[in-house]
Amino acid sequence: MTKVALSGASGNIGAVLRVELQKRGVDLRSAGGTQPLMPLHDGEDVMHGDLRDAAVVDRLLQGVDVLVHMAGTSVERPLPEIIENNLVALHQVYEGARRHEVRRVVFASSNHAFGMNPVSARLSLDAEYRPDGFYGLSKVWGEAMARMYWDKHGIESVLLRIGTTMGRPPENIRQLSTWMGTEDLLQLVMRSISAEQVGCAAVWGISANARAYYDLAESNAIGYEPTQNAEDWAEAIVARSELLDPIARQFQGGPFVTGDYTPRECRRFRRVDDPLM
Repeated sequence: MTKVALSGASGNIGAVLRVELQKRGVDLRSAGGTQPLMPLHDGEDVMHGDLRDAAVVDRLLQGVDVLVHMAGTSVERPLPEIIENNLVALHQVYEGARRHEVRRVVFASSNHAFGMNPVSARLSLDAEYRPDGFYGLSKVWGEAMARMYWDKHGIESVLLRIGTTMGRPPENIRQLSTWMGTEDLLQLVMRSISAEQVGCAAVWGISANARAYYDLAESNAIGYEPTQNAEDWAEAIVARSELLDPIARQFQGGPFVTGDYTPRECRRFRRVDDPLM
């Protein structure tokens, strides 16, 4: 049986996966952050610790075939924090995967690696990176690290470009494009674990949303076929009066774009494809 490790098991997505993967028969080791996880049942394989520490990574990956890596800072934060949690820790994880001959890392990337694209764009899997902040930039770096460890060391990676995953229906206009329901999340991760010979492959981590920013008609390496659709809630969301920031309204990254944003009138040079020109 494939042994799977889950990092970030105390986070929003990790907490769901910790329960649901075990229900689906996955032999799972769950790791939280620096605080101990309380076992949910007798004999549950749990641990905790700082993934910047190689000894902690060794405990996590001992005897593991696949790592589902959901740990790290998941919102926009100052660069030093992003570097420690999303770059330094990720490097330790991939080095640990080398030491323990882990076959595959399922990496939680993000839509924010592409957030500076205008909302009118429809992106393919080979789209140009356009991060909307330090968080999105760290995911670009993470995807590049995954590619390097595949090319140099033969460690497979599935890059999950996750949208908005909350365990509840979409709440605003942007989420009609970026939302991923829990059923689709579980399919996405289960296929990432079980797919054959993926190499280093990216997948859009959203549901089959009618307003998706991404081209979901493309095939993907794991055979992910989402079935949920945020459009089921669109009528009520569109009917609400929302005071949307004019910058956030123009870019796929939404409110992540507005932090530390230089208004166009304050720029000496502007791109010709700036949606606000």
